[in-house]
Amino acid sequence: MLEYLESCGYTARHFDDAEVGERHVLLRHDLDMSIDAALPIAEIEHDMEMSATYFVMLRTEFYNPFSKRSLDGLQRLIDLDHTLGLHLDISQYGEDWHTVDISAERECAVLEALIERPVDLISFHRPPQRVLGLSRSIAGRHHTYEPKYFQKFGYCSDSTGRWQYGNPTNHESVKEGRALQLLTHPIWWDANFGENVREKLDRFALRRFDLVRAELARNCQTYPQEFRALDPGTSQI
Repeated sequence: MLEYLESCGYTARHFDDAEVGERHVLLRHDLDMSIDAALPIAEIEHDMEMSATYFVMLRTEFYNPFSKRSLDGLQRLIDLDHTLGLHLDISQYGEDWHTVDISAERECAVLEALIERPVDLISFHRPPQRVLGLSRSIAGRHHTYEPKYFQKFGYCSDSTGRWQYGNPTNHESVKEGRALQLLTHPIWWDANFGENVREKLDRFALRRFDLVRAELARNCQTYPQEFRALDPGTSQI
């Protein structure tokens, strides 16, 4: 897909230096479930000299961004010349924008302390209708659903494991030579997780289960120590 966009004259740009009327592609990845699954994609992009923005969740049950495993993954993304942003679950903060701003500022500050870099951009997890095309900033920062990025740019997303706004290789913006925001979720792109959405999610759940059992064995002597062998190690979770 990236090779196709490149053959059409597209170059990867960051949100702050992309222009509507140019063949610019914003590579955006929301890390809803896994940091590990992002790493092979990041390697491919780096090999193609394309830089992307990876959005990290702080309030999620799927991964702990403060764990050594996660921190190593985030550092690897940085080492591969990618940018990190905040993936904000706005549903946790109610309808009041003042509360959202305060909460988003707090999360950005935490992520900045974690990665020791500025966090200048926010994406929304499962965005409600009220943020689509929202012109105001959040906590003084740009977000990925501003009119420029969501309405003036072409927009493609693989949310739920399907193209919600059309396949990017056949998108109207690509035909017209306009800029494109391309959102993907790494969990859908690892062939090792299976061939369809259900298989991928089931395989992901089983690998997480193995990791939890391995951690139990390492941290609790009363838990069967043979489960240490279930540690997926460097495989994608």
